[in-house]
Amino acid sequence: MTIYENDNLRIRPVTERDLPRLWELSAKEEAPEWKKWDAPYYEHTAMSFEKYAANKDNLVHRDDFWAIEVNGELIGTVSYYWEHKPSYWLEMGIVIYHPDYWSGGYGTRALALWINKLFGSLPLVRVGFTTWSGNHRMIRVGEKLGFTMEARLRKCRLYNGVFYDSIRMGMLREEWEERQGKYKG
Repeated sequence: MTIYENDNLRIRPVTERDLPRLWELSAKEEAPEWKKWDAPYYEHTAMSFEKYAANKDNLVHRDDFWAIEVNGELIGTVSYYWEHKPSYWLEMGIVIYHPDYWSGGYGTRALALWINKLFGSLPLVRVGFTTWSGNHRMIRVGEKLGFTMEARLRKCRLYNGVFYDSIRMGMLREEWEERQGKYKG
């Protein structure tokens, strides 16, 4: 199994053994705390473990969906999807599910490992992510890693009666390679 590590943090493919914990973190609750930050303007629906596990082919042993562990405890996931595969336009994401692991640098370290994996295994020129202006931590992770804010779509995300901006951040391969010594994975 391929693993990328940085001290006590590692990212690796999701296994079937991870499904009960991933379900508890991501789909067991109707209104989990993490969902307030991860695109809360999209509906979240709790589901039974049986229904969650029935989707295991979209979760287990995938190149585009990996687990994040700290000291052997599963705390989140990293992922990517193709915005436009013929032009190698890839967008990535990260979710740290448990609040105890927020604002501790885990997301920055996990995303740095994920970027190393993506640039190391795919013929990419750029990696990027989209968030919303209410998710200050995600914007800060992008800034710490050297991402450029490439787009700010104003007031297009409605959440709790307030309009927020959609934020697109990106990093070119050559920019990452210049910074890689600082975040080597």
